[in-house]
Amino acid sequence: MDDADTWRGATDLARRLVRIDTRGGGEAPAAALVADRLDGAGFDVRVEEPIPGRANVVARFGPEAPRVPVTFTGHLDTVPADPSGWSFDPMSGELRDGRLLGRGSSDMKAGVACQVEAAIRAARESPRDTAVQLILTFGEETGCHGAEEIDAASLTPTDLLIVAEPTGNRTVLGHKGVLWLAATARGVSAHGSRPELGRNAIAALAAAASRIHGHRDWPVSPTHGPATVNIGTFHAGEQPNLVPDRAEMRLDVRTVPGFGRDEAIAEIARLCGDGIALEPLLDLPGVATAPSAAATAREILAPGSSARPAEYATYFTDASVLTGRLGDPAVVVYGPGDPDQAHVTDESCSLAAMTESAEAMHRLLRRW
Repeated sequence: MDDADTWRGATDLARRLVRIDTRGGGEAPAAALVADRLDGAGFDVRVEEPIPGRANVVARFGPEAPRVPVTFTGHLDTVPADPSGWSFDPMSGELRDGRLLGRGSSDMKAGVACQVEAAIRAARESPRDTAVQLILTFGEETGCHGAEEIDAASLTPTDLLIVAEPTGNRTVLGHKGVLWLAATARGVSAHGSRPELGRNAIAALAAAASRIHGHRDWPVSPTHGPATVNIGTFHAGEQPNLVPDRAEMRLDVRTVPGFGRDEAIAEIARLCGDGIALEPLLDLPGVATAPSAAATAREILAPGSSARPAEYATYFTDASVLTGRLGDPAVVVYGPGDPDQAHVTDESCSLAAMTESAEAMHRLLRRW
């Protein structure tokens, strides 16, 4: 039996997960699917549904202890996908040319399936020597809302947290932080034929947006790379013949060591100028594991990787929330998905990468 046959269960589970529509919500059926799979393998499983239709899964195998060696985590939600722009059904879960097709295949239902199946196989083969915790969440894509809902007291601290985000099976030791801001300009309304009687909020905010967009001097971290700022939304105005008295844009700031929330807000306020109010909407810290703290795990997952420079991702993960609740473990982001496939039209994931990932996660549980 080759490795692909050994890990056929991971492929089957990933296909079933892709076929469950969790685009921006509705994760409860996906949570029930993985919970049932883990419960049938003898795991202690808890499903929490703090919001109707949205559920987290926390599962554990092994003896009661103050800490568990390894915790796996992944999210069950995906970003939206408009079928009209795809060449196949985003919910198909089809296998074609050695790839799994569908929304969430790379980000990150394939990674979740590999974690679940690796944990089950380790528990089945070596029940006395396996201790593992799985945390599978809802709402990660919109700000780690599911992870925020988990009571820290219900989690067991851990030495190592593996996040199955898409890395192409590279070992990544953390990621940037994220700060979402609402920037609001207030004006004075007037008739569109007498604009001189009003104060146009769009004009003020558009000027601020232009300054922010054109700014090229954001700080650069030697580990995490450059801080970035993206203008994601801009809303203003009611109709053409009315001077708008309010305009709002929302910004996505990726923070790095040395340029966190306070520094980012101060610099953006400077660029906006007077009269623009800033309100934080989301603030998640970055994650940075020292290479020495994760060298063994990196070698087990991807032999030879500990000799390469540490990588840190640009995206955020549930590790921003979970790390503090799990006793500050070492964090390794490692999953079979292709980073370039995350959030794209016609998303897919390599089946060979899934096999490699499941085998590596199983190896980690046996050796760590």
